Parts: sequence; C-alpha cells; structure tokens
Amino acid sequence: MSTCGNTVIGYVVDVQGNLLTATLVEDDQGRVPTVTIGDEDILVGQIGSYVAIRQNAVHIIAIVTRMTEQEALAAATIDTPGEDVARLPFAKRIARLTPIGSISANGQFDRGVGQYPTTGAEVHAIGSAGIARMFERFQSKGFSVGTVATHPSLKVCLDPSNLFGRHFAILGQTGSGKSWTVASLVQRAVEVMPRAHIIILDLHGEYCWKREDGNRHYAFADTIVRHVDARELEIPYWLMTYAELCDLLIDHTDFSAHNQTAVFREVLGTLRLAEGKKLALVRTTLDTPVHFDLMTLRNAIDAKNGLVPSESTGKLIKGPLTGAFDNFLMRLDSKLNDVRYDFLLKPKIRKDSASLTSLLRDFVGLGTPKTAVTVIDLSSVPFDVRPTVAAQIGRLAFEFNYWNSQYREFPILLMCEEAHAYIPRASESQFASSRKSMERIAKEGRKYGVGLAVVSQRPHEVSETVLAQCGTFICLRITNPDDQGYVRSLVPESEGDLVSVLAGLGRGEALVLGEAVPLPTRLQFDKPNPTPNSDDVDFYGKWKDGPADLDVDAIVKRWRSQER
Repeated sequence: MSTCGNTVIGYVVDVQGNLLTATLVEDDQGRVPTVTIGDEDILVGQIGSYVAIRQNAVHIIAIVTRMTEQEALAAATIDTPGEDVARLPFAKRIARLTPIGSISANGQFDRGVGQYPTTGAEVHAIGSAGIARMFERFQSKGFSVGTVATHPSLKVCLDPSNLFGRHFAILGQTGSGKSWTVASLVQRAVEVMPRAHIIILDLHGEYCWKREDGNRHYAFADTIVRHVDARELEIPYWLMTYAELCDLLIDHTDFSAHNQTAVFREVLGTLRLAEGKKLALVRTTLDTPVHFDLMTLRNAIDAKNGLVPSESTGKLIKGPLTGAFDNFLMRLDSKLNDVRYDFLLKPKIRKDSASLTSLLRDFVGLGTPKTAVTVIDLSSVPFDVRPTVAAQIGRLAFEFNYWNSQYREFPILLMCEEAHAYIPRASESQFASSRKSMERIAKEGRKYGVGLAVVSQRPHEVSETVLAQCGTFICLRITNPDDQGYVRSLVPESEGDLVSVLAGLGRGEALVLGEAVPLPTRLQFDKPNPTPNSDDVDFYGKWKDGPADLDVDAIVKRWRSQER
C-alpha cells in the first residue's frame, strides 16, 4: 500500500448525535492508504481504532465501530467529441464512528462531546503517541493490565480506585477468557498494591486444584493466597440473621407459617439474649452474631408443638399450637440429617461466640500467615446449598467493614465468579438471601469500602440491580444477541454502539467501558502467570491418545464422600 503524506484519512458526510459517518480517502489505485506517523504504519479503518475529527475549534475523538463499502458513480473518460460522459459504478469506503470525548485547548482529553462537527470535517488517524497522551493521567498509579489491541506496543493502565471502589463486571461467554482476566487483574493488583484484601468465590475450583501427582496448583503465588474449602471455613448457622434462618427453616407457603415465624422469633430472641448477657453486651437483638445451641432451639419449639395439660383435668390435650410446627421440625431435622449441611449446622470449630474473631481474620486475610487473596472454593458445596453460603460470605464482607471504624483504611473486594448461579435476575425464593446480600453491597458497599466484582457468562441472567451499580464493564467476547442487547442497555448511551465489536474479540481481549479507563478501550489483557485451571478440554488429543481405562472405584468413592 502507498503512504499518505499527512494524517487525513477521510471526511465526515453525516452527523447523527452518537454516530458519525465518514468517507475515506483513497490513493490513485482506489485503495485506502496506510498512514505513517513517525515510525508507525497505521491501517486505516481498523475496527476499534481511534480517530480524531477536527473542524476549526472542534476537536473530538471517536472510535471506529464499522467499515463498509457503498456503491457510487464515477465519470468514465471518453475521447470522442460530442459523446455523453459514461457513468461507471465503484465502491466508496464508509466508516461508522462513535464519538467518545473531546480534546480541550490545552490538549487534555475529556469524556463527552460538547460541540459536534458538521459535514466536511476532517478525520485524522491517531498514532500511539497521541493515544498514550489520552491514557497518561492513569499511568502514575502503575496498574498496567494489558495493551491496546490496535497498538500492541501501548500499555494500558486502569485506575484501581475507580475499578475496585465503584464495582465492576467481567462479562463474556464460555471460553472468552473470564478466569484469565480475573487472574491477571488480581495478580497485577497484588503486585502493585501488596496490602490488597481480595476475596474470591470460586465455584469450579479454577484457582486451586489438584494435579495428577496429587499436589495442589494455585493461580496465585503461595505467599499471597489462602485457599479455603467453603466447608472448612465453617460459616456457622448462628451467624445467620433472623430473616435468613427463617428462609432456611420455614416454608412460607405452609398454612401455619405465621405461627412458626412468631414462635421461632420468640425462642431465638431468648437464646441470643441469654448469650448476650454472658458476653456483657449492652444490646442484643435477633440478628446479633452470638452463638446459640440449635438443638436447644429445636427442643424448645418441639415442646410448644406437643400436647398441653388441661386446666380442669390435668390430662394432656391438644393446645392451640399442637402440631403447628410439624413441618418446621421435619424441615429442620432433614437438614440436620443431611451431611451436606454439616459445615453450616454442625460446626466443629466455630462452636462458640469467641470463634467469630478467628473466622473473620481468616476471611479477610489477617490469619496466619497474612495473605492478600482469600479464595473460597465452593466446588465441593452442593449446588442447592451454594446460595446460602454465598449469602453468608456477602453479608460477612459487608458487615466486617460496616462495623470497622477503619473501613477507609481497609477496603475489601469481593469477586463473585459465575454470579448468575447465585445472584440471578429472576426472583426465585431459593436465591432470595444471596441476591439480597450482594445487592446490598452493590448499593451501599462503596460507602464502607466494600467493592464488588461480578463475573458471568450470562449477563442477562444476573441481577439488574447489581449490574446497574457497576462503574466499569470489562466485556469479553459475547455473541448471544440477548446478552449483547442487555450489555448495551447497561453501558452509557454514548458507548452503546461499541458493543457491536464484542462478537469479534479474541480470548483475553476485552472492550473496557466506564470509570476505570479514560476512554473506551479495546484491550488485550496480559496473560496471567500462573494461569487458572480454565483451559478447554482437548477432545481431539484425549480421544486420540487418552487413557484406555480409569479407576472407577476412586470416582465412586469421591462422589460418595463429596471430595474432589
């Protein structure tokens, strides 16, 4: 291709608010030329590339979102005098541009467009140096996470305060690189900010797993991470609030649910008040996180469920509450007899109120040794129990800093992998507590230094309340039209047209929108080292040369013991 002597690559021919249309200039052979700026050759019209539009005092920055060709007519040369000039069709290259910001008189980039150009405005290519100047205000914090996809030599720094403090979402379909992105962000965060406090809910054991030799492999250095099986962490029943315990133990559709709720409230209040007096607490409520014995509570309710003595004869007869708690007791007993709930209802370590301190220290990384990252592995927790565990983890993260007088000095980030599995958009009762817990962080966490990161392959199935509170969206490859449309509705209107590029992104490549970047950026994330256990299974290789037999007895044993 030939080289253009200046940076003009086209002219604006249509202005429609958030969409500009430009025709591109061509060389003598009808080709769009390559523009050379310094030592850099720039391919004109590349999707995701930046351009500058200039017209007198107007100087705005736009991003290329579409390239197309449009048929036009040209006059053919005819030497015969008196003959009509022939009109021949040819292709005119058209670029669709989305304006994203303006350059002020002092050269500063600002989001938003105050003054739009008119038709005829010049469209200029921008080199790496020009793009770097737009990113330079975040460079000082040193939180570089990747490179600009259209300029691989240009490092991109995000603003960690805006990213982690104002919530963010990592959205992308299976295989797009979500776990890669999470590991890359966390590894870089700990490198730049060694006193980070990050809690990761790991649903599939991607950040810590057993190799074939039996040794554990971590997606983070051993010195910065504490890996905890959710069952071993033991977030016990007595930390649950009254409402959460009601959801767990009472069927609200039961005809006697109102009686169960009232008596349960009375018994629970009595037990917690008694423990509060032992601890010399000034005030004890139904939700105070103090220990109470679950069997004592069961026996007290069972006593109210039985027969009562007659005032006249003294014989045992049915009373107003006799049998009203049959379903409650059956529901409680079924969970007590279910080994899957043992870590919650039959704690072995967290058996008294004093154990709460050590639980919280382990939870936020202040245990022994102190770590920046706590990975809570939910892969061994049964699917139907995960919402209950997720609700407790979310509430612990919020309550810890809510009651922490130094919350401004000790910010916490909670990363929710596969968030659609326990923070759904649909209002199903089994997810009510987990959704409520995470929505509380989304709405109020920023005030108390609790950030939330939502990671999901199904954006339109995640709570709209949670996603609406996210200040930054890291959008990896998304091809599903419903998910694309949902993401488009969440991002600022001026950036909605950029969502169309999501279907063409490679693995680990993302469109980053929002407060953590100075301008919408098509970003290639750095490869994490070490990588998480998220690679696709090699069907071809394993079906061709894989094992001829397996130890099925071992599989059965792990299944029965619920040990992966």
